[in-house]
Amino acid sequence: MVAFAVPLLWLAPPASHSFDPLGLLPLTVGVVLLLWTVRDFYVAGRGTLAPWSPPRELVVIGLYRFSRNPMYVAVVLILFGWAVAFHSHPLGTYALAIAIVFHLRVVFGEEPWLARTHGEKWTLYENQVPRWLGFRR
Repeated sequence: MVAFAVPLLWLAPPASHSFDPLGLLPLTVGVVLLLWTVRDFYVAGRGTLAPWSPPRELVVIGLYRFSRNPMYVAVVLILFGWAVAFHSHPLGTYALAIAIVFHLRVVFGEEPWLARTHGEKWTLYENQVPRWLGFRR
């Protein structure tokens, strides 16, 4: 919804917007990363994106070795790709707002829940992998 439905509804009708193929780069990278992380949630975490079926295991493989939140990074890349592709300042602002909301959700909701749920395993992972982007410390 956040990465596709809202931007597409915002861009309708598409004929009223100019198109810059440069936006396809972050958009495509974001889609690939998103699909990769969803797969890792299902395979390694034995769960889904659905709140009623979260991963049962802490996912620490794939892109989760470089970021504790690669799925959110992927969604923000997709949103910035839309904004660049269609020269849309409102979509750029939307992407920034979503990034801020993701950060607040992670810091105040998800990380405390993960600490309670996974205990020492989470603490070790949290100390080794940056919240957003980077490499193992």
